[in-house]
Amino acid sequence: MPPPRKIDLLPPELRDWLRDELRDRGFAGYEDLAERLNFRLEEEGLELRIRKSAIHAYGVEYEAMVKAQEEASAWAVGWMQDEGLADEAKRHSVLFQMITTLAFKVMKSQALKEGDEIDPKELHFLGRMLKDVMSSSGIREQTIAADRKAQAAKLEAAVVSGDIDAEAAAKARRIMGFA
Repeated sequence: MPPPRKIDLLPPELRDWLRDELRDRGFAGYEDLAERLNFRLEEEGLELRIRKSAIHAYGVEYEAMVKAQEEASAWAVGWMQDEGLADEAKRHSVLFQMITTLAFKVMKSQALKEGDEIDPKELHFLGRMLKDVMSSSGIREQTIAADRKAQAAKLEAAVVSGDIDAEAAAKARRIMGFA
């Protein structure tokens, strides 16, 4: 087993600081960042020193993960808005984002491979992730049913108030698919 990367040996608060700095600097300025990180390590009395190349390798990996999360998040937000799932998103946003980020990352990596390079285990796990995401459709169906019930109630209220007649409300229900 290879030794751990020096970045992985950083105390959590310094690793968090490094991530924030990488994002704030636009994943650039690695020389200055190495100097600042090593200064902080020295201030804390740690013997560990990290070179620019190690920070750069970590930065490239971290930037790819940030981009994957942003892409997955943008896709999820767009999809939920298109499907009218704002309430579901509020209740399940953290889990849904994590699963879609992972699924997106796996799908992206598998799409770049040739047939003989694809690991069947990876496809199995991808299938399970997607199945879990799809199982949330029960929640989606409940949301759609609640929306339809609210629309039906609005139609009924419009009939009672005289805004539309009963025949028009019945036609509207048939058109909207919940006659």
